[in-house]
Amino acid sequence: MNPSSATMDTTSKDLGNIKRLPILIALIIGAFFAILNETLLNIAFVELMNDLNVTYTTIQWLSTSYMLVVGILIPVTALLVQWFTTRQMFIGAMTLFSIGTLVCALSPGFSMLLIGRVIQALGTGLMLPVMMNTILVLYPPEKRGAAMGSLGLVIMFAPAIGPTLSGLILESFHWRWLFYLVLPFAIFSILFAFVYLKNVTTVTKPKVDVLSILLSTIAFGGIVFGFSSLGEGHGGWSNPRVYLTVIAGTVALLLFIWRQLVSKSPILDLRAFKSPMFSFGTVLIIIVMMAMFSTLMLLPILMQQGLLMTAAAAGLVLLPGGILQGFLSPVTGKLFDKFGPRALVIPGAAILVAVMWFFTKISLDTTTSTLILLHCTMSVAMSMIMMPAQTNALNQLPPRYYPHGSAILNTLQQVSGALGIAFFMSVMSSSSKRYLTDSADPTSQLEIAQSVSVGINSTFTVGMIFAIIALVMSFFIKRSVAPKE
Repeated sequence: MNPSSATMDTTSKDLGNIKRLPILIALIIGAFFAILNETLLNIAFVELMNDLNVTYTTIQWLSTSYMLVVGILIPVTALLVQWFTTRQMFIGAMTLFSIGTLVCALSPGFSMLLIGRVIQALGTGLMLPVMMNTILVLYPPEKRGAAMGSLGLVIMFAPAIGPTLSGLILESFHWRWLFYLVLPFAIFSILFAFVYLKNVTTVTKPKVDVLSILLSTIAFGGIVFGFSSLGEGHGGWSNPRVYLTVIAGTVALLLFIWRQLVSKSPILDLRAFKSPMFSFGTVLIIIVMMAMFSTLMLLPILMQQGLLMTAAAAGLVLLPGGILQGFLSPVTGKLFDKFGPRALVIPGAAILVAVMWFFTKISLDTTTSTLILLHCTMSVAMSMIMMPAQTNALNQLPPRYYPHGSAILNTLQQVSGALGIAFFMSVMSSSSKRYLTDSADPTSQLEIAQSVSVGINSTFTVGMIFAIIALVMSFFIKRSVAPKE
């Protein structure tokens, strides 16, 4: 028997006396406020620019750095969860997040605010894979759908209400209150975890491969950094900061993959991809994430620059769909347990294709109620696809691959998020520029608004192609059964 198998056997024997619900609640509380923080600042960028006297390009790094740090850190968590207990990882992650939140609230300038955001991202990057890995260990495959659905409520609902909550807070308070209000809840999650969170895994302390950690940092960090810089519009691919970091990241990624395959103790065991449904589900999730980002990015741009809504009003338009998606996640989780993935993923992908087609037809005359309806319908489609596909993918993995599978999925979602932002922003920008070039009055406010609408229509067309690919793939999905070790 190998050490990994022994570890999982020991852990399984100890789970009989552990109450699962308090552990799930502890994870949900911490995850909610950490994930909420990812979108809480987006609406505040204009006020932050004025208050800190920085440009839009500079202020964007408050979001880009978050994605960059999480993308770098998640692969390493597959190793960390084998070195530290569940309680140590979660409480350590939330402590880092709380410290970062306090630094942000007290920051005298942009540099300190950016440092605080990086510390927050360290906590979030540590927590997400730990949360998913704990669910995999704690719940048997036939009950994981409901548990993952509960986490899905947090993962989908928290970022959805972030912009709306931020807009409402900023109407009455200074931007620092975005952090002051989060801090007490973060501290409460630490205290709650101290009381109720139990260790569900056994520490094995495998050998630390420093070279693999270095390669993963350069690989995922370089790719995310490069594509995020591309999306900011600093001269496109001709900018050395873009192509040099992407090339360096790609080379490091190839070396990282090679080293993981030949290593006896890889930090991110890519042999998980030998499970067909895991590989299939991973690709499907990436494609759907790309399509989803086209909507989450472009609708606020259309509403603020095309329809001339305020940031708070735009956030309120997106709120019903976000709430709906969050509350549907537990429902789809239970349906997944009962009917399997095909009954959810196939109709969900079909709905996604239809919604993306309707999005290609939106214009400056589109009513607010139509946008709310389309976004709510898309939220239904996403809830039917994301959690069922992710749970089904992880269900086929043997226990020794749980931390690796969780880290792989979380890493690729971060990377696909960065790629999606860069790709769709470039499509929208080029389409808008072409429209203004052919316009008789390119300086007209109406023509500028129309160019935004045209650019967004083109981008949704590309998003619809991604959705069609997801629909075709959905017909090949089947319920996963984990092999016996």
